[in-house]
Amino acid sequence: MEIILQVALLIIGFIILIKGADWLVDGASSIATNFKVSKTLIGLTIVAFGTSAPELAVSISSLASGSTDMLLGNVIGSNIINVLLLIGVGALICPIKVNKDTVRKELPILLLISTALIVLFLDIPLVGDAVDAISRSDAIICLLFFCIFLYYLIVMAKRNREMTSQKAEKPKYKLGKSLLFAILGLAGLVAGSQLVVNSATEIAHVIGVSDRIIALTIIALGTSLPELVTTIVAARRKETDLVVGNIIGSNIFNICVVMGIPVAIFGTITPESFQMIDLFMLIFSAVLLFILTRHDHQISRLDGALMLLIFALYYGYIVYGAFA
Repeated sequence: MEIILQVALLIIGFIILIKGADWLVDGASSIATNFKVSKTLIGLTIVAFGTSAPELAVSISSLASGSTDMLLGNVIGSNIINVLLLIGVGALICPIKVNKDTVRKELPILLLISTALIVLFLDIPLVGDAVDAISRSDAIICLLFFCIFLYYLIVMAKRNREMTSQKAEKPKYKLGKSLLFAILGLAGLVAGSQLVVNSATEIAHVIGVSDRIIALTIIALGTSLPELVTTIVAARRKETDLVVGNIIGSNIFNICVVMGIPVAIFGTITPESFQMIDLFMLIFSAVLLFILTRHDHQISRLDGALMLLIFALYYGYIVYGAFA
């Protein structure tokens, strides 16, 4: 009965998380429209970062409760899922055209930040320390990377002034209602993340599965649902420019903020159960995305099928290793 209760709480937590993310994104977007903020900047920040809000809420709750493996697993797992599963699904629905600037600028930024995370984490082979760890200073470095990325977005938005020639978009809600939705969304994220972390941890303990497995699978998949919904909707509407931009923005946000803020607040983490394959897949997924878009700036249905196959093999290996 205990495990049934925890599974029920886990599902409820995910529902609250996802609904909270929806409200937060709607409210924040409407606030931006009320204040006549550039829609380019909204799409690259509020949409991408807003859909990553569940990961941030889960990570803060995880570290507050002492689950360091769950924090890193949430970040690494979500980034792998975002590329291999989400873009793979989107490409199967509709071939994804990728902006040249995204291939030349934003993808290399993602590769740089992903590599920086691994370099900061691998203290044993690179520095000779006793344990691999992410320290508070490492987290601050990640947050500085994020500040640089935000500056890049602002500069890019200012250069794309064709947006200003379009008719001003009417806000979805008035300012008061927009603020209410944003506040309710944040509250839902906090409450939902608490339910998810607590119930997932209990399930892991009951069935003897490590926090790494739970974080890389259930939590990473669950907190990536907002990005998945956004990807499917954008692909069906053939607004494929939004798909890769949303994923890149979300992945950068995950590394720099979802991991950076909790570690900067609570201090050094020393995850113990992570394997090199997890870190390899983090880099491999980003490199694969760069290679597939490098020449023709498009992700075909065949490319999408390849991504989904790699995703299935990796997660099949994880699940097999957990119960073998």
